[in-house]
Amino acid sequence: MARLNLNLDLAALQEQFQGLQGRHPGLWPQVPRALLLIGVFLLIVALGWGLYWRGLFEELEVGQMQEEKLKAEYQDKIKQAVNLAVLRKQKEHVLQYVSQLEKQLPSRAEMDALLSDINQAGVGRGLQFELFKPGQVVAKEYYAELPINVRLIGTYHDLGAFTSDIANMPRIVTLNNLQIVRQEKTGQLTLDAVAKTFRYLDPEEVQQQRAAAAKRKEARK
Repeated sequence: MARLNLNLDLAALQEQFQGLQGRHPGLWPQVPRALLLIGVFLLIVALGWGLYWRGLFEELEVGQMQEEKLKAEYQDKIKQAVNLAVLRKQKEHVLQYVSQLEKQLPSRAEMDALLSDINQAGVGRGLQFELFKPGQVVAKEYYAELPINVRLIGTYHDLGAFTSDIANMPRIVTLNNLQIVRQEKTGQLTLDAVAKTFRYLDPEEVQQQRAAAAKRKEARK
């Protein structure tokens, strides 16, 4: 009996789809008319998504990302505002430290005296200078670096005392690329090194360095 009812329902359903061609959709039977309405609805939804709603959802997503970014920036600014007093004190300490370092850098006029002090540090320890040759000045953004090629001959203890004197000088002097060779005949040591000292730039030199940096930046563009 159930199989008979199923056959009858399928047959009735098929009859509703017969003879639809040429007939107005409003005159179609109930099932074809309902399927047509569903198809039209899905088509409208698809067109609306492709032409309008998808762009709105993308704008919404971008807006949400921007909102999260602004929230993070706001949180950072709140933390900075809370720690403003501490940050100001740290800035003061940094400026004081920079000022102390600048005091250790001689001016251009004081460089000759500093070179003489380096020479006297070796002579005072009984060392013999075979080479004392200042190199080309290398200008940085806020300071200039002067390398000096030196070669000294003396005993191990005298060379050690010389390096200690260089480290304790009131001005910043560093010894780089140290090479020590023992002389077979005399038993003394030969020290080859590059002594680097630094000086701060004059205001005119600072302006020149900034202008050169600006030109390089423009050239890279």
